[in-house]
Amino acid sequence: MPPFTRTRVWSVMSEVATAANACPCHAPAPLRVPTSTAACAHHGQTRHATIKDNDTDYAFEMAASNIRYGNGVTREIGHDLKHLKAQKVAIFTDKKIATLPPSQTVLKSLESLKIPYVLYDRVRVEPTDKSFQDAIQFSKQHNPDAFVAVGGGSVIDTAKAANLYLCHPDAEFLDFVNAPIGKGRNVTNSVKPLIAVPTTAGTGSETTGVAIFDYTPQSFKTGIANRVLKPTLGIIDPQNTATMPPQVHVSSGLDVLCHALESYTALPYTHRAPRPATPQDRPAYQGSNPISDIWSLKALKMCVQNLPRVWKSGGADERAREEMVLAATYAGVGFGNAALLSAPLLETGVHLCHGMSYPIAGLNKGYRHVGYDVGHDIVPHGISVALTAPAVFKFTAPACPERHLEAAALFGVDTSRANPADAGLILSDALRKFLRDLDVPDGLEAVGYGRSDLGRLVEGTLPQHRVTKLSPKTAGREVLEELFEGSLRIY
Repeated sequence: MPPFTRTRVWSVMSEVATAANACPCHAPAPLRVPTSTAACAHHGQTRHATIKDNDTDYAFEMAASNIRYGNGVTREIGHDLKHLKAQKVAIFTDKKIATLPPSQTVLKSLESLKIPYVLYDRVRVEPTDKSFQDAIQFSKQHNPDAFVAVGGGSVIDTAKAANLYLCHPDAEFLDFVNAPIGKGRNVTNSVKPLIAVPTTAGTGSETTGVAIFDYTPQSFKTGIANRVLKPTLGIIDPQNTATMPPQVHVSSGLDVLCHALESYTALPYTHRAPRPATPQDRPAYQGSNPISDIWSLKALKMCVQNLPRVWKSGGADERAREEMVLAATYAGVGFGNAALLSAPLLETGVHLCHGMSYPIAGLNKGYRHVGYDVGHDIVPHGISVALTAPAVFKFTAPACPERHLEAAALFGVDTSRANPADAGLILSDALRKFLRDLDVPDGLEAVGYGRSDLGRLVEGTLPQHRVTKLSPKTAGREVLEELFEGSLRIY
């Protein structure tokens, strides 16, 4: 990747300034209490009205993530743990990653500084409530004073859950799980330091306070969301993605793509209702805002430019890999990093693609994606998210056509003369081409679903309020069924 020269710094600053002022509703004005009722060009809705005139929210908040980036920075982790005065570290990884250089580098770093550790290498790729609980029992058995997660989002999320429940020994498992599936209880105790070392370029879990899992009793995904789960430090080392199979690069990269697209097109924070009575009452996902817009657009641009290069090179294009690990982190900051100091995590949020992906993954009837040697059936998260993207963004475009056209332009489409009414079709077609060039399966039918499954897929999406309520257009039962049906085949 190019060095951070003065020229490059000015270039990034220019992009930030352009993105921040692209929409009159997302320029600096929303940082003050808005009073105008002018039409918002990007959202096709009445611009953020005065507080007295409605019951929607008027504020968003941003908390920075602690990130260290650089080739080879993984070997510094022992010094970080020594600085934290760690006496017993729980290292979380999976069976595959445990044999590869990222884990070995972490272990050597701890051993060189004589830092005691215990190793948990039973993390399940695409974790479940049962695998989470196994990790929780391990942490309670060994009672570490710090955690290290070496792996993809599955590993990092599992370590977050183990840390949370270790520090809340009397809590039942569903206490912290998002409502309405769980109780959505707020976190009351502090947690142990957690250092995340991602080995994939996708989830951005090193920047967020979210832990996602398959809830087996209902065969769909859900999660836990709270700012205290956010890792103490994310170590972003491009060398750690060098061993990823090409198909894993694609799947994880598609998660970046949809994080960015969904975040950028999410319901604006000023249109979320009801307005919270106190700052602590703001929901986990707060809506698009001018800060997250910058990160999301940058992540989308980087992903579109570099994921095809990684795929075509089989992961050998080092510069493209470097850009993708940064894109994953940028997207994580974009959708998952607005937080209060004493409240649940407040995030821009994703919306329909992610909400619909949870039953696609959870109801899997025997599909095993190529390149995933994990010992069980799997529709990888990035694939399950991307399969509905063409249908979803065609549907959401009327709410904010200019934003959808901005996204299409990043895919190389000439939108200079585009009719806003065609924004959905234009972006949908661009997504289809992008996915096809990456050999993504041809819709839900290609991963084992048919028309007879539409009802169950809808039922599995309806409880995902945490994400679906941030869609810029309301999607009830009938709309969801149409979107799933439109995703059976995508080419």
